[in-house]
Amino acid sequence: MKNKVSVIKTIFSRRMLVAFIMGFASGLPLLLTKGVLQAWMKEEGIDLSLIGLTNLLAIPYSAKFLWAPFLDRYTIGILGRRRGWLLVSQIGLIISISAMGLSNPKETPLILIISALLVTFMSASQDIVVDAYRREDLADEELGLGSALYVLGYRIGMLLSSGGGLIMADYISFRGAYLIIASCMAPAVLTTLLTPEPKVPVSPRSIKEAVIDPFVEYFQRQEAFWMLAFILLYKIGDIMASNISTPFYMDMGFSLTEIGAITKLLGFWAVIAGASIGGMIMLRLGINRSLWVFGVLQAVSTAGFAILSLIGHSIPALAIVIGFENLSGGMGTAAFMAFMASITNKKFTATQYALLTSFMAFGRDVLSAPTGFIAKYMGWFWFFIACALIAIPGMLLLLKFAPWSLNDKRSYPQP
Repeated sequence: MKNKVSVIKTIFSRRMLVAFIMGFASGLPLLLTKGVLQAWMKEEGIDLSLIGLTNLLAIPYSAKFLWAPFLDRYTIGILGRRRGWLLVSQIGLIISISAMGLSNPKETPLILIISALLVTFMSASQDIVVDAYRREDLADEELGLGSALYVLGYRIGMLLSSGGGLIMADYISFRGAYLIIASCMAPAVLTTLLTPEPKVPVSPRSIKEAVIDPFVEYFQRQEAFWMLAFILLYKIGDIMASNISTPFYMDMGFSLTEIGAITKLLGFWAVIAGASIGGMIMLRLGINRSLWVFGVLQAVSTAGFAILSLIGHSIPALAIVIGFENLSGGMGTAAFMAFMASITNKKFTATQYALLTSFMAFGRDVLSAPTGFIAKYMGWFWFFIACALIAIPGMLLLLKFAPWSLNDKRSYPQP
């Protein structure tokens, strides 16, 4: 009974609420410079080749490790190192999102593009500080649940800005939609002002300490390269399968409406459920053992696509496969993010976490790029079987630094 009360107190604590709200604030701007902007440009009659170039606006998300050391080194304002930069980035987001809404793809394209680039820069900066704040604010045993609530808030923010933004644009205008979404950053600003600054024993005292020392400290660890290999491989099979899933659904004879309704609507709620359940499980099992359990579930769910390729067009089968894949993916993502946070040194949280997430993005964006060629050569069934088997090397790497222990719920030991 005492343990249950403790778990409930943890779930409804100030720290978890902050993790959820900051996740919402991080997910909100993401698709404003992608799908929503592309729809606006299409409606205004902008050439398709120019619309495609908007993908370049996402570059700041991949390069955020370049300026993360400065956010670790310097404190701005009286709010403290983390809250000060959070407030700057959040106010910057409100201004830049509003500026996008007040411009126009046809009449003021340069202002729109500059505003959109400022949105992605401020959003990437907010991500750096939010990740650092979450790592420093939560106790080690709370990282799993905190990461799950962050993912939950992130997905809701994405849904509001993408689906909600398009719906609002259909009834009012894209200008009105952007201005309303900009105002949705207000809860994050209020949270930044009210939440306490995390207490960190030490912080970088010079640019050298902020830029060089985080990398030196990390790569001096015995398992540094093994952990990077794990970050690269743990979700690579799941990512490869999902990156080419839409053409697969179409080859199986599913209509665009069926694909949209099941993969987007059911998939969204399954990810939400997965992140929530994953957070609860991590409170019981800890991060290490959860990585084992969720890794196996991810591999099994990926193999489900191979079974679907044999079944063919079946709405119930598609719903089961999508539901299970997104449920296990939500669990795996929450544990994966918690693990990356747990291996950062609190002195260099922002820089080291930005480095790890950039390395993860390399696997997502580069290593998974040839999936179309591989699927074409192997066929759908064997391609998805291969994606499931690719999980094995990542799982085996857990033996190096996160072996299963029935009596040990601890995360990877802190530096």
